[in-house]
Amino acid sequence: MMDTRFAISNYPDAQAVTEKLDHLISLPMHSIKPDVLAKYEEEYFEKKCKKSKAMISEAKQIIPGGVQHNLAFNYPFPLVFTKAEGAKLYDIDGNEYYDFLQAGGPTVLGSNPKVVRDQVIDLLNTCGPSTGLFHEFEYKLAKKISDSVPTVDMFRMLGSGTEACMVACRVARLATKKKHILKMGGAYHGWSDQLGYGIRVPGSKFTQASGVPIRLMRDTQEFFPNDLNDLEKKLRRNQLNGGTAAVFIEPIGPESGTRPLDFEFNKGVERLCRKYGALLIFDEVVTGFRIGMAGAQGYYGVEPDLTIFGKVIAGGYPGAGGIGGKREYMKYMGAGLDASGMKIKKAFCGGTMAATPISCVAGYYTLEEIDKQNACQKAGQMGDRITAGLNAIIDKYNLPFVAFNQGSVCHMETVGTMHFAIDWSKPWQIPNVLKETSNRKAEMTHMGAAYMAEGLVTLAGSRLYTSAAYTEEMIDDALVRFERVFSNIAVVE
Repeated sequence: MMDTRFAISNYPDAQAVTEKLDHLISLPMHSIKPDVLAKYEEEYFEKKCKKSKAMISEAKQIIPGGVQHNLAFNYPFPLVFTKAEGAKLYDIDGNEYYDFLQAGGPTVLGSNPKVVRDQVIDLLNTCGPSTGLFHEFEYKLAKKISDSVPTVDMFRMLGSGTEACMVACRVARLATKKKHILKMGGAYHGWSDQLGYGIRVPGSKFTQASGVPIRLMRDTQEFFPNDLNDLEKKLRRNQLNGGTAAVFIEPIGPESGTRPLDFEFNKGVERLCRKYGALLIFDEVVTGFRIGMAGAQGYYGVEPDLTIFGKVIAGGYPGAGGIGGKREYMKYMGAGLDASGMKIKKAFCGGTMAATPISCVAGYYTLEEIDKQNACQKAGQMGDRITAGLNAIIDKYNLPFVAFNQGSVCHMETVGTMHFAIDWSKPWQIPNVLKETSNRKAEMTHMGAAYMAEGLVTLAGSRLYTSAAYTEEMIDDALVRFERVFSNIAVVE
């Protein structure tokens, strides 16, 4: 029987959090003291991370920027990690860390669980990672996802969440015969051309997608987070010009809930989609099987037409993407004839390395274990504990920082980089907003370096994921380390 418990025990007051974030960005930046940062650089990074520094120096000659993934970049230089186990990471110099990055979110069980690893090793000994042909675990994984998420009648595996978002646009246009895609400003739905519109900063439009011709974004629009009136205004206007094929949303808020949403907001978006004939597409790359086995949609009681999956559905192994949804829309993902014998147009997509045996085996056993262990709720309890502890430290040192969480997705905002927005009715403000976000991003990296030197790996110094591998003792030890950083904060001159 599927576990229906969820990670979120207390839903954050989105308005109260927003007011705190508004206040945070109205103040001068507070960050790690320059002399303390310099000491961390000298005493930790230079002395204890010598092998990492040497390897990254060599890597920069071969790899642009020295790393292959944005998450890997850290100030003053990326560290080289060689071991992941449970809630811990270990670098090439032998240093130990608490893992609050969690590979960007997928490792709800913790890193490299033996129960999954053993199944993967058995597969490698018998079948190998890929054949290009059908494997039984393609069906088993799809069935597990369909059984867990009520709105998923059918599921198709792809190579990444980006690919799933791309094909969701095509399915929506085929199904509705409409053209516009509406997305929540600031949300991230992968790095395809059209969905690079309005990422990171609400109102940013095309400014954050360098290298993408503006004409490729002409049918993509954004609406302001938590603003149903703005969404309806754009849905209504689109009726006069091709209509809206789909509304994309990250259900806990843009950038994995960095700008939180009112609890009823998703219900409101669903109502408007039904009213204007647009497909509702939930991007659950982060929230799927982290908020609960039924995803964030199960928690909110919303029925999206299509759902984007990623990361966790391959258990942290490669090939982590997919799309699921109602049969009437998923038929556009199949080849040949539909059930009535009528030939239909198939959404253009591919992926030679999608649904490999290794990704499907790892994904199936990962979801099975998350279900059996009640890992979503356990990880959420650890998220509650660390957030409460962080808020206590913030109060102790009278800092303007803002900590909140949606279950095991935790936010530690020290400079509020992601809380800015661009108002195009006041174009003279745009350069200042972009400059301010750039400056604050630099301070995020400084805070991230301080955390790293204290043995805490975070996502960009502002987001933390907890897993079921954490214990209360580990969380409490991590809080001691966070306090050492927070006790050395000053206003940035």
